[in-house]
Amino acid sequence: MRIQIVGAGRMGRAIDRALREAEADVLPIGGRGADGAGADLVLLAVPDAAIPDAAARIAPGPIVGHLSGITPLGAVGARESCSLHPLLSAADETTRFDGAWAAVDGSTAAALQAATGIAERLGMRTFRVRDEDRAAYHASASIAANFLVVLEATAERIAATAGVPREALAPLARGALANWERLGPTAALTGPVVRGDLATIALQREALAERDATSGALYDAMVEASRALIGSRGATAEGVA
Repeated sequence: MRIQIVGAGRMGRAIDRALREAEADVLPIGGRGADGAGADLVLLAVPDAAIPDAAARIAPGPIVGHLSGITPLGAVGARESCSLHPLLSAADETTRFDGAWAAVDGSTAAALQAATGIAERLGMRTFRVRDEDRAAYHASASIAANFLVVLEATAERIAATAGVPREALAPLARGALANWERLGPTAALTGPVVRGDLATIALQREALAERDATSGALYDAMVEASRALIGSRGATAEGVA
């Protein structure tokens, strides 16, 4: 199967490089207006809003796929289509795909197999996400990655008020994530909410009010979410007001 990537952003360049390293049959990256001539599969590595227009420029014949996690297959028009969404962050074109997971789908068995085959060739494991599940899937990915960074940035900002460097928090965060992966969320969760330690929660909330008032609502939301996760053993935010 001859493949062409259309779009020279970070993900497009990363997949193009990885496919070449895997000795796939890859045409040069297509730019704006590429028509996919000579390709059996065209993968659109363009912004979500640009997918319909880019797909409309592809000549009849090849399967047309996109790399979006949330855009439905129908965005490429009435043609054989697939989607391949690597569940990782592509920082640059040196991104490694082996060991990662990818969400795939296809309008036909052949299209689904095309997406799955590319993912597996790059060393990824796959799961299927249909159009009706895309928004929920994409939200889970945002929480797992984007919002995790926001939480760590909040922790970093608060730690700085006590003279604690960001580097000191990194092993703690890595350990918590590793425990979540190994044990599951309920067993991995530790801290004052798990212990029902109302006094410690009250002291933490007082410190936040003095040093980083904007984080108070986020802290309270996390207390309530922690309590919901573990059940009645937890302490409510209201209980320490």
